[in-house]
Amino acid sequence: MAIDHATLLGLNSRGAMGGGGGECDAAAENQRWPPWLKPLLSTSFFVQCRIHADAHKSECNMYCLDCMNGALCSLCLAHHRDHNSIQIRRSSYHDVIRVSEIQKVLDIAGVQTYIINSARVVFLNERPQPRPAKGVTNTCEVCERSLLDCFRFCSLGCKIVGTARGYRPKKKHGGGGGGGGGNKKKRAALKVKDVRSDSEDSCTSTSGASSDKSSVVQSFSPSTPPPTSASHRRPGNKRRKGVPHRSPFGSLIVEH
Repeated sequence: MAIDHATLLGLNSRGAMGGGGGECDAAAENQRWPPWLKPLLSTSFFVQCRIHADAHKSECNMYCLDCMNGALCSLCLAHHRDHNSIQIRRSSYHDVIRVSEIQKVLDIAGVQTYIINSARVVFLNERPQPRPAKGVTNTCEVCERSLLDCFRFCSLGCKIVGTARGYRPKKKHGGGGGGGGGNKKKRAALKVKDVRSDSEDSCTSTSGASSDKSSVVQSFSPSTPPPTSASHRRPGNKRRKGVPHRSPFGSLIVEH
């Protein structure tokens, strides 16, 4: 029986291509983002520099996009003058970066921005909330943090996860059942408002009726006579006498 080596070669090549499908997908996923983005998100900033520990400004808050060798301090940055570097800042113990710096090298569409210290910034990593706030209609597709309606993610890290192939966003709270649950809640809220308005109207009508009755009762009672001048006088309130004046001739002695 003759063996067709070309057929075996084709089968082996197909098997190799099929087995490396995951690797191809991973490579394509990595090509979507700059090579420095994931290392940047996993770097710990605002730590003391090991090389310049005795220096006054040894806090590492810089990152070189070309070298990707971790956080740098201001003294280390002197060796990266011709490289692309960015500065990391902090807000509420979370790392942020200014939009004016990051948008030059990265597309941040869909990521919510914040204004902190008169500068618009974006957060590097997710900030999950233990409990979503009441009345929130839009949340992050990854960590479910409260967002404005025009954004999808709260940070750059959430955008990487949320836009990956095969990722399924979490279900929104309070929106299941084809919108039936939300409609029921709205109807219940409207009913409560109607009941409150009815009760307020009844209270106002009752108070108005009671005031009318009291006015009618008071109209049948005799009116109080106006106070007289004598009634305003206090008991024992007498007119005070003035200082006595002697006659001008009382001190003269008539001599005969």
